[in-house]
Amino acid sequence: MTVQPADGLSPTAAFPDPSHDQWQSLVEGVLRKSGKEVSGSATEEALSTTLEDGLTTRPLYTASDESPDTGFPGFAPFTRGSRAEGNAAGGWDVRQRHALADPARLNEALLGDLENGVTSLWLTVGGPAGVPVNGLARALEGVYLDLAPVALDAPADLDAAATELLRLYEERGVAKSEARGTLGADPLGHEARTGVEADLAPAVHWAQRCDAEYPGLRAIVVDGLPYHEAGGSAGEELGLSLATGVAYLRALTAAGMSVEAACGQLEFRYAATADQFLTIAKLRAARRLWARVAEASAAPAAGAQRQHAVTSPVMMTRRDPWVNMLRTTLATLGAGVGGADSVTVLPFDHALGLPDAFARRIARNTSTILMEESHLARVIDPAGGSWYVERLTDELAAAAWAFFQETERAGGLPAALRSGTVAARLAATWAARSAKLARRKEPITGVSEFPMPGERPVEREPAPDAYAGAPGGLPRVRRDEAFEALRARSDAHLAATGSRPKVFVAALGPAAAHTARVSFAVNLFGAGGIEAVHDPVSVDADTAAGALAASGASVAVLCSSDALYAEQAEQVAGALKSAGAAQVFLAGRPGEYADVDSYVFAGCDAVAVLTSVLDRMGVA
Repeated sequence: MTVQPADGLSPTAAFPDPSHDQWQSLVEGVLRKSGKEVSGSATEEALSTTLEDGLTTRPLYTASDESPDTGFPGFAPFTRGSRAEGNAAGGWDVRQRHALADPARLNEALLGDLENGVTSLWLTVGGPAGVPVNGLARALEGVYLDLAPVALDAPADLDAAATELLRLYEERGVAKSEARGTLGADPLGHEARTGVEADLAPAVHWAQRCDAEYPGLRAIVVDGLPYHEAGGSAGEELGLSLATGVAYLRALTAAGMSVEAACGQLEFRYAATADQFLTIAKLRAARRLWARVAEASAAPAAGAQRQHAVTSPVMMTRRDPWVNMLRTTLATLGAGVGGADSVTVLPFDHALGLPDAFARRIARNTSTILMEESHLARVIDPAGGSWYVERLTDELAAAAWAFFQETERAGGLPAALRSGTVAARLAATWAARSAKLARRKEPITGVSEFPMPGERPVEREPAPDAYAGAPGGLPRVRRDEAFEALRARSDAHLAATGSRPKVFVAALGPAAAHTARVSFAVNLFGAGGIEAVHDPVSVDADTAAGALAASGASVAVLCSSDALYAEQAEQVAGALKSAGAAQVFLAGRPGEYADVDSYVFAGCDAVAVLTSVLDRMGVA
């Protein structure tokens, strides 16, 4: 008999609701088949993933994980968004970054972006990487300054750049009430990058002037990117941004500004990564945490944190850079869903130098597609109500708040920077992450996984380093740096000899027995720029020596099933050694096979293995 539910919709109305225990029992059965004997809470632990900041992603979330304190968009604690309408009215602000020293070239790029979807401009001014202050007027020719907000990045020339921008507003008839953007003062961020002790007085001066004369301009940026680029986790980036914001509040209120006015002069900048859920949670947690700071500062009506999200420079790769388009798409999705007010998509060739017109077009169109074709901005807080996102937001906020309090106990951010506390904490986090990258526990597509050793390099005009010659400051890291160093050695060898370093793949038995481990080995050695020679398709003890000689390789790797290893591995390894192989690897878990020097397997330290192989080959 068919039971028709009263609403005519639910296909499960005739079935009893399953319990959590029933689900666990089913999962236990699946894990048992894979050789894991677990039960109860250990079932979920076996499928959980440990993240940075002590966070854990579980395989299942239920209504018990729902956050009790999310509120509504536009109201404290602003977890669900800084504005009641969210981005539904017009989408987020598409802010393109520009770092060109030639005013004419910069002007052409600015106008092209504004004509094709960009809604605000982020300009590097002064220094080796930016347009000269006296070239700003030429760079902004034809730009309607009352319609296109301008965000300055002028750490070395703040006073001159801010003065020139305000002069241009006046010269071009832009009413003070119509000026929009940020002057970009961030002395503590500059200290974090350079080690030069911060002077907060200029930032305070411009904040007071903007508060008094330019209601649409913010003077100060609280930039989390220096900490993200130094290898910091999401929680550390949030905690240090809170500490930075509090340091600025102290300076501004000491100069006579109210807490509400001081909060209104701050814009917060965060990295958006390809981990879309962590990015969503980071931005939601950031607003909630800042609302707590405002409440503790007796200014609960200070309003929401204004956020500028930038796709992560740390995740951008130099090899197979086209994959960066996918990374930035996911990061932009996370930023948009997380409620960022402005989003900057770095071009896919950002790590290679100055972007070309094609790269800038793809960058700006990333936001356009997500808003106009995917309709991502039509729903306010689209991740709200996701038990996973709500729980992740809560846990990330707690971790960030704990680190913020730790920084405050160390004397506040300036003291923590100067004592080396911040540098040591971030270095430890990056060391732990580097170990995961080296073991490919955190894969990098196109670099540590599925590399293309023979790819043609993408060449770009070098981008000047704004912080070149800085006496100190935090380091800047990239996920691909260890593998990039290996690939550079391979490139040098190619340039010197006309060929890449080679490894001979000695596959045993039929394709069905060795294909999986051959693919693994080819990927592993390719990540170090080592060309895998798999010819012939299969070898044995009689043919291995000749095949090795024909390959031109001095290193070999055995690939097959465990059963065939037991039958043939020692004989083939011995034949390879007799033929002059300097090193013989076996793809599989370590065992005790004569003449096998080392083993490569999922989770091995790929960087250490590849480094030792290149060393043995004499690749400088």
